Amino acid sequence: MNILILSCGTRNKIVQYFKRELVGKGLVMATDCSDLAPALYDADKHFIVPRMDDDGYIDVILSICKENNINAILSLIDPELSLLAKHKDDFLNIGTVPIISDFDVVEMCFDKYKMYEFLVDNGFQGVRSYIDKDTFYRDVDAGVISYPVFVKPVKGSASININKVSSKEEIELLFSRFDHLMIQEFVDGTEFGADVYIDMISNEPVALFTKQKIKMRAGETDKSVSVKDEKLIDLIKTFVKKAGFKGIIDIDIFKVNGEYYISEVNPRFGGGYPHAYECGVNVPKMIINNINGIENVDQIGIYNEGVYMMKYNEIKILK
Repeated sequence: MNILILSCGTRNKIVQYFKRELVGKGLVMATDCSDLAPALYDADKHFIVPRMDDDGYIDVILSICKENNINAILSLIDPELSLLAKHKDDFLNIGTVPIISDFDVVEMCFDKYKMYEFLVDNGFQGVRSYIDKDTFYRDVDAGVISYPVFVKPVKGSASININKVSSKEEIELLFSRFDHLMIQEFVDGTEFGADVYIDMISNEPVALFTKQKIKMRAGETDKSVSVKDEKLIDLIKTFVKKAGFKGIIDIDIFKVNGEYYISEVNPRFGGGYPHAYECGVNVPKMIINNINGIENVDQIGIYNEGVYMMKYNEIKILK
């Protein structure tokens, strides 16, 4: 079995975990548009490819899959996920299974306001959001919401271009300078993350790891501690089933006054996934099982609480 990891960047651990599971059984291959992406050099074989927005990019990836007998493919960056989901059938037709949710589900994840609407429409607690600033101003006057609030792109990732604002004037300035913005309530609570695997055969969640975030950096979890709360686990199980997710996803959640609010979903391995793996939540093995036609057994909640993850810098030398 051969697996291809797209846009591997600095996610060396993901490559290493798949290699560990495939030793003697297959190869882990990786791509990136830069030959200075360190995770390339942990793969058994790597390819330097065009940028994903270049013409013909998807044809290059399809050719790599055909020429190298790739059984499964996944991406580690947000902009590529919709492209992979959109071309899912093209990959399936050559025998390569994309580890990704369906296109409409992926698109919902990257439109923060659509995700908010889905949460509200389906009875989940979401962080109050607006795309119409006049509606927001009316709710401020009515006492429904108050400053400060966040102004952020409707579509975006890695916490880029998020501004905490405290006045109407600041909102007007941002809306005059940038398009496709939304206003989101400032939630002063405890932040949690969840790594979830939804079996590609049964469509049931079979792995679920939750952690309390201690420190964030560039939108990724830098330090965290494993936790268990049946209320949170039940909420996530219901949510992923209702939304129709498949494969690996990463969920951001806030806890305020005892209530959990779902904030965002990344339909890929999250930057904090190594915490889950080191606690025994082996998603690479589950993916390999599914590609081999094996339905995974439910292992939700099988990990230890109170285990801390601390990221630190490492280097790779290329000569």
